[in-house]
Amino acid sequence: MEQFSEAEIAEIKDESARAYDLDRAHVFHSWSAQRTLNPMTVSRAAGSYIFDGEGRPLLDFSSQLVNTNIGHQHPKVVAAIKEQADLLCTISPAHVNAARSEAARLITERTPSGLDHVFFTNGGADANEHAIRMARLTTGKHKVLSRYRSYHGGTQTAINVTGDPRRWRNDLGDSGVVHFFGPFLYRSEFAATTEAEETERALRHLERTIELEGPSTIAAIVLESIPGTAGIMIPSSEYMQGVRTLADEHGIVLIADEVMAGFGRTGKWFAFEHFDIVPDIITFAKGVNSGYVPLGGVIMNDDIYDAFAEVAYPGGLTYSGHPLACAAAVATIDAMENEGMVDHAARIGEEIIGPRLRQIAEASKHVGEVRGTGAFWAIELVWDKETKEPLATYGGGSPEVASVLAALKERGLVIFNNYHRIHVVPPINISEDDLEAGLGILEEVLTGLDFDR
Repeated sequence: MEQFSEAEIAEIKDESARAYDLDRAHVFHSWSAQRTLNPMTVSRAAGSYIFDGEGRPLLDFSSQLVNTNIGHQHPKVVAAIKEQADLLCTISPAHVNAARSEAARLITERTPSGLDHVFFTNGGADANEHAIRMARLTTGKHKVLSRYRSYHGGTQTAINVTGDPRRWRNDLGDSGVVHFFGPFLYRSEFAATTEAEETERALRHLERTIELEGPSTIAAIVLESIPGTAGIMIPSSEYMQGVRTLADEHGIVLIADEVMAGFGRTGKWFAFEHFDIVPDIITFAKGVNSGYVPLGGVIMNDDIYDAFAEVAYPGGLTYSGHPLACAAAVATIDAMENEGMVDHAARIGEEIIGPRLRQIAEASKHVGEVRGTGAFWAIELVWDKETKEPLATYGGGSPEVASVLAALKERGLVIFNNYHRIHVVPPINISEDDLEAGLGILEEVLTGLDFDR
């Protein structure tokens, strides 16, 4: 971990104070009430650490927005961006550029046969926008099905496809989106008591939704292979295979949203690989280049590609396949491959994170459940383990959860939070020493909680 001299710390403080003042004067923040914000300044980052405005190191168990999959400032990716900047900073997407071509090759080498074409976007939301547009155009149908506990992005179609409460103020009910309940045994909507019951009842619910909405009206089913922000609820293979079967039976395009779960996060290159299915379209972003330069994309099967082989696709982006972003993707994928990061993520999930979190859950009054795979885990914070009442309301926060986050940060740990949950999502190449240090902080804080109503 980088250490700063007194002179460097003084410089960091001066830079950070100016940055904070300018931010509060001019920057409009996402998902926030602007005048109530007191955001943390981040001055530097390296590996699994970020440094605040005082130069204090904080272990990053959030991977920011679960996108810095290979940590911060990986030297090979930074070097690749610099080299690309010297060669070609930007070019119209109408032209071929080597970085984009190589990125497409490396990405499609890791997808199932037949998923060989990539449309590059600026991020995950517009990847989902274009995936849905492609599905609608190729099927001639308009409706899209997605689950309630989901997040697919902040642009117009993507936020309507999203199931969680961030949709509410943006949703006029005219987007052609129909939501359904997915499987989630811990908070079952189907009165299930076993995973088999949950799977069977959730599939029947989806089947009835398709029947009642009319299969001839439905273009696509959009699913996060493993829902991320919504809670890292891992479906059974039988459920995902059942969804694939329903889509096939009714001529519905199956879109796997891999924006958060893809590129090693779950211990596989793509999360859908856990379930032995092949989607028709894959959307990605975030981990493809660890978020170093904005990049996303749509990977499509031959049927989708062929629909636009002789007829122009009515869509495009100025920065589609941006050279700097694609050069970062090439370097990121190479680093993940050469340094064994995907296997590392699988191993630490199975051998370290999972066992340790289950121990913490057993010892904590307010941890109701832990679940996950690879470097992708969620912790349910509850008032009571029997009632499972969340420690914060769905769609909101609470002083209790805020106090947990503050206690973790005070001890040097930054964590990902959504409503009553905290997520353990460190870089997939985190060292065992850093991982154990972060889990130790979690254990200290979570096992010490004792809230009363």
